[in-house]
Amino acid sequence: MSVVGFDFGNESCIVAVARQRGIDVVLNDESKRETPAIVSFGDKQRFIGTAGAASIMMNIKNSISQIKRLIGRKFSEPSLQKDIQSLPFSVTEGPDGFPLVHVRYLGEVKTFTPTQVLGMLFSNLKGIAEKNLNAAVVDCCIGIPVYFTDLQRRAVLDAATIAGLHPLRLMHETTATALAYGIYKTDLPENDQLNVAFVDIGHASMQVCIAGFKKGQLKVLAHSSDQSLGGRDFDEVLFHHFAEKFKSEYKIDVYQNARACLRLRTACEKLKKVLSANPVAPLNIECLMDEKDVRGIIKREEFEQISIPILERVKGPLEQALAEAGLTVDNVHIVEVVGSGSRVPAVIKILTEFFKKEPRRTMNASECVARGCALQCAILSPTFKVREFQVNENFPFSIALSWKGAASDPQNGAVDNQQSTVVFPKGNPVPSVKALTFYRSGTFSVDVHYTDCDQQAKISTYTIGPFQSSKGGRAKVKVKVRLNLHGIVSVESATLLEEEEVEVPVTRDQSAKMETDEASSDAPPSSNENDVNMQDAKGSTDAGAENGGAELGDQSAQMETDAKVEAPKKKVKKTNIPVVELVYGGLASADVQKAVEKEFEMALQDRVMEETKEKKNAVEAYVYEMRNKLHDKYQEFVTDSQREELSAKLQEVEDWLYEDGEDETKGVYIAKLEELKKQGNPIEERFKEYTERGTVIDQLAYCINSYREAAMSADPKFDHIDISEKQKVLNECVEAEAWLREKKQHQDSLPKHSTPVLYSADVRKKAEALDRFCRPIMTKPKPAAPETPPPAPQGSEQQGGDASATSNASASPKRKGADETEVSSASTEPMDTEKPEPSSAA
Repeated sequence: MSVVGFDFGNESCIVAVARQRGIDVVLNDESKRETPAIVSFGDKQRFIGTAGAASIMMNIKNSISQIKRLIGRKFSEPSLQKDIQSLPFSVTEGPDGFPLVHVRYLGEVKTFTPTQVLGMLFSNLKGIAEKNLNAAVVDCCIGIPVYFTDLQRRAVLDAATIAGLHPLRLMHETTATALAYGIYKTDLPENDQLNVAFVDIGHASMQVCIAGFKKGQLKVLAHSSDQSLGGRDFDEVLFHHFAEKFKSEYKIDVYQNARACLRLRTACEKLKKVLSANPVAPLNIECLMDEKDVRGIIKREEFEQISIPILERVKGPLEQALAEAGLTVDNVHIVEVVGSGSRVPAVIKILTEFFKKEPRRTMNASECVARGCALQCAILSPTFKVREFQVNENFPFSIALSWKGAASDPQNGAVDNQQSTVVFPKGNPVPSVKALTFYRSGTFSVDVHYTDCDQQAKISTYTIGPFQSSKGGRAKVKVKVRLNLHGIVSVESATLLEEEEVEVPVTRDQSAKMETDEASSDAPPSSNENDVNMQDAKGSTDAGAENGGAELGDQSAQMETDAKVEAPKKKVKKTNIPVVELVYGGLASADVQKAVEKEFEMALQDRVMEETKEKKNAVEAYVYEMRNKLHDKYQEFVTDSQREELSAKLQEVEDWLYEDGEDETKGVYIAKLEELKKQGNPIEERFKEYTERGTVIDQLAYCINSYREAAMSADPKFDHIDISEKQKVLNECVEAEAWLREKKQHQDSLPKHSTPVLYSADVRKKAEALDRFCRPIMTKPKPAAPETPPPAPQGSEQQGGDASATSNASASPKRKGADETEVSSASTEPMDTEKPEPSSAA
């Protein structure tokens, strides 16, 4: 089972895996720890990650980046419109009101949803992890920003499904950072809470998390964020500064050239990093536009001056997080800073002034999220045993349910009859389950929506029904609402509760017990599940708010009736009611399946193209390698005419490769390589036979000599072997030696460039045949001598006889052991065709 953590950022991605010794960040194909979050579409295939970053300059309009800013957002959102203005590729509004990306792929203009593009990126990260682990990767944990809405979280899950991944949890990036920070701490207090503020300033956003640590647990106290305050905003400030400067000095407008914009933005990003460590930084770009070289210089003070509008926004999320956590600056014991955008000195200065303490950098600013996700995956996975550490997450939004009341007041109208209640308030634990009780006579619907979100307020609508009460009128319906580990809200189930009579009489004490059992059976499965029941939890006031005044009266009457009727003859019958989900902006299951199939097709196309490139490279490498060897190693093994003919063929193939064969199929390259090898292989074979022949001949000669010496030896260990058997061995050795002499003389008379008559394989076969014939004869074991029992002595002679017998008996095994040793020695000495090693028995 795989244990992997993915951190997909706006600019780059990181993959971390859990091993027996801890968490490792894995390297990509270029041996780098960070993989660019870029998908580039070409005429033949896609280039993802490092390959996409390498081709972006030549294919800028078909290279998709910053996909994290596009997923799960309406095209009409002002913040998205602002982001689109700086993107070099085309983004339009789709029929559902969400963005579509336009690229030229396989010679055609095609459109992809941001979810599909993210799925491509996940596929690449999955491949990196699988290559490193040498195993299939399915289960994982993915880091997401805390401000991601329900729809954006669903989009990440859909993208993971497209890539063939199964996320065990979507984890907030700041929570993952807190987990990576706290799980290794051995000095956490047992009683007093250690409050740590984590400030994550990434490429495009700023997130703040205040977490409380105790021994073996962390509790998230508050979240806050600014979705458009990150390192790229500082890059944009520098970009606009130099764009205006070059417009006045060099009379060039980089805004009119997409490639010039990209090059200037890249240079400004490097400039920002230089300014983080130096008071002054230069900017030099050759041939930026209209064949003009540009240069500039900026001081850190000037950079901070033009960045004031951005720096002023840094305090906002800090103040919000403190307020929601109910803490003061003095209550925050440690401040940890992470994220690529946190290296700006002006930002550190603001944090120091705000918290009145120096921020720490004890964590890897870029890798902490991926490591935390891998740790969370290890905790959720049965594969690894992880130190006991509890993560108490807190939900950053407030979620409410709304519905139309069952009884409408004709004077107010339908609009005024809309009811709602906050089910999961801001700061609610994650995961969590709550239940609401409704009184309805037929199918009804509930809406799930945000109460404090600036983005799309409505999340989903659930239609509950059809159902019908057996008694007619309104029935009691229990609706269970779940906030899962991913931070996604859904109506999990709906149950119709009906009381029915039973024939078996029950006493009143048993009735109370039965009611208790029924209540306990209706109880929530976890501590976080609360039955928002208008009768029990909400009280009479909430009952009116939930179902209208008419229902409140009915409920009171019903309670009184229940009190009078004998409970022993009643029991609650539970019936599941179908629930139909409608997610606004979410992908249907059929659409996700189509995207999975499309991704498989594109991945297959990529694989075919990669294999085609490998075959083309193999042809090219063979041409260069063979041409060099013909005049070097193979010079004596080929005639002049053969050399000229093959050289001409190699030159012809080389010319073809760079002209007509530049863009051919895999099969054509394979056929071309086979055609070359038909002429080249005999030359290679002659060279190979010449280099190997001497060694195998020596081995056969040693084998012949070993068995000949053993057969002619007067050593007593071979006395038990029949003379005729030894003669057979000698005859076989003579025959093998004659064969070898004849073949070798013939081979030595031939020039090196002619076809060999003595092959190494034939010599090996001859040695094996000789060994098969001679070994059983020369290793034949010596027959064991029969043992005769000693005579039974009498009187005093018996004692002497016993001693003698004992002595003989003890000596006999020694002689037998010696004989066995000799046989063993004889059997091992001539057995090997190579030089034998000393016998262990001898």
